[in-house]
This record gives sequence, structure tokens and C-alpha cells, in this order.
Amino acid sequence: MVNNTAKIDIKKGLKSAQDVLLFPLIAIVFALFVAVFFVMWAKNMGFFEGAATLFSAIWEGTFGKRANFIETLVAVTPLIFTGLAHAVAFRTGLFNIGVEGQFIMGMLAAALIGLIPGIPAPIHVILVLLGGVIFGAIWAAIPGYLKAKVGTNEVVNTIMMNFIAMNVSNYFVKGPIHREGSASSKMILESAKLYRFLSPSERVNVGLFIGIVLAILIYFLLWKTTIGYEIRAVGLNMFAAEYGGINSKKNIILAMVISGAIAGLGGAAHVAGTIHKAHQLVGFTNYGFDGIAVALLGKSHPIGVLFSSVLFGGLNSSARILQKFRIPKQIVYIIQGIIIIFVAADYIYKWIVQKRKKEAIKNA
Repeated sequence: MVNNTAKIDIKKGLKSAQDVLLFPLIAIVFALFVAVFFVMWAKNMGFFEGAATLFSAIWEGTFGKRANFIETLVAVTPLIFTGLAHAVAFRTGLFNIGVEGQFIMGMLAAALIGLIPGIPAPIHVILVLLGGVIFGAIWAAIPGYLKAKVGTNEVVNTIMMNFIAMNVSNYFVKGPIHREGSASSKMILESAKLYRFLSPSERVNVGLFIGIVLAILIYFLLWKTTIGYEIRAVGLNMFAAEYGGINSKKNIILAMVISGAIAGLGGAAHVAGTIHKAHQLVGFTNYGFDGIAVALLGKSHPIGVLFSSVLFGGLNSSARILQKFRIPKQIVYIIQGIIIIFVAADYIYKWIVQKRKKEAIKNA
């Protein structure tokens, strides 16, 4: 009897894993398949030669050399934070496109707090990261509050907050913390920098491990706590959640605050660990927007976000090397675009299936 129960649980687990992984895997394979045709067209090659050239370039640019592998880890780190930020919002049924602005505010917080002299190293680093969390949380709380209390569209509000964040950051970078002769802020103090565990000259830093630990904590929060249960319940069906006694407005605000805090922490870690200053922005950093694709491919699951961050970070890192092989780097963006289309198609397919089930129940 016990063995039969265990077999049933294993079958259910395998079926669940198959449902979750099927579309992302198909998306990745199909995207690479299409990319090969662009390589064939660009370099006038046959299919197998084009495939070998493309995969060689991506492999070399991602893992082929020590320097490239390190830059891949650097590219992966901010995507973990922005992917997690989007995943929390998606789980609540929200589209927090303002992760980009919250990431920028986290960068600004790190650039400001990182210049305060006289603070011992461990405390200074903690204050920098905490500043990023607070700045990002406040920046997300505003559209979250408006969504919950007034019913305004969070997509429109967060887009506007992105532009405000960029201009607020530029005000400080071009003004109070400007570094003469550059388009950036002053370098943060040594006491405010995150530890680079390979060498001071190699940019990969402990921000990577902070992101991994954060993913585990977010998984625990969403699936092992009452708060997480309520957040996911609101995302599945807000009206049913309210009927069950869950305060949906409170959870919408809370989810936005958590999402913004994660993005802000990512921005602070990026400044404290990788670039050590805030740049004057003529456009968005795009880490927040790339996080949308990361969260979608990861099925809004924290562990899935870790794996999809590696994929997208690796592709972004390999874009530089593709040009060395005389392959247009835009092929990377085509691959990412096709993956997103496939993942979105998965959501549409499930929506159609659910709609048909509801109609069948009504007609029964």
C-alpha cells in the first residue's frame, strides 16, 4: 500500500515537472534552431556548419575561457535579482514593469551611502545593501498602494516611475555626487564595496551568492509561510481569496514592496560589487526588462529563475564573442525573443484550456 502511494507520488511529480519544463525546453531548442538559419544566411554556410559555428561561439563566449566565464557570472548576478522581483509580482497577478526603476533606485542608494566616510567596512556594506532595499521598496510601494487603494493600472504607473527614477538618479550623478571629467558619480569608498572572491580585478563578487541565497529565501517565503500562501492565493484568484478571508489589497501592496526591495537590493549589489559607481543614464540599464524574460522562462519559480538567469546571462555575455566569429550579435536577441514568444504561448494555451473547461461545465 505504501509502495503504491509512493509510486503515485513519483508519477505525479514527474508529470508536474514535465508540464513545467516542456514549453521552456521546446522554446530553447526551437530558438537555437531558428538562430542557426540566420547564421546560415549571414555567413553563407550549410546547416551543420552554421550550427557548429553558432554553438562554438556561444560556448566560447559563455564558458570557453576563464575571463568569459567570469563575465557570464557577472551578467547572471543582476538578472537573478530582477528575475526574482518579477516572479514575486507575477505570483500575485501583478506586472511590475517598474523593476527597472527600482533597480536604478537601488543603484542610486548604493552610490549615495557608499560615499559616507568613517563607517567600518562590514557595517558600511550592510548599510549600502539595506539602502538599496529601502529605496527599491519605497519606489514599488507607491504604484502598489495606488493599485490597491484606487485601482490604477500598475503597468502604467510603474512605467512612469521608471522614467522618474532615471531622472532622479541623473540629477544626483550629474550634481551632488558627480565625478569631475566623467559621466558618472564618484567611486564609492573601499569600506562600501562587496568582496570580490576571485581577485580584486575580476568583477564577480559575493552579490552572486546573495542572489542565490535570496532565491532560496523567496521559495521558502512563497511556499512555506502564511504570507506566501496569501500572496499566491491572491494571484490565482483575487475574489476567491477575499471570499476565503484574505485581504487582497494588503497583499498587493506587500507583494509590490517585496518585489521592489529585491530589485533595489540587486541595484545596490551591482554598484557595490561590480561597477563601484553610478553612471549617468541616457537610457535604461535593461536589467529590469530582461528580468521579465527570466521570470517567464523560470515559470515565476525562484529556482527556475536561477536557471533561466544563467541562460540569459550566458547569452548576453556571448554577444561580444559572436562578433569575433563575424556573427551579428543581434542573433542573441532573436533567440531571447523566440523563447519569450514560446513561453507566452504556453500561458495562452493554458488560458484557452481553462476557458474550454469552464464552458464545458456550464453546458453540462
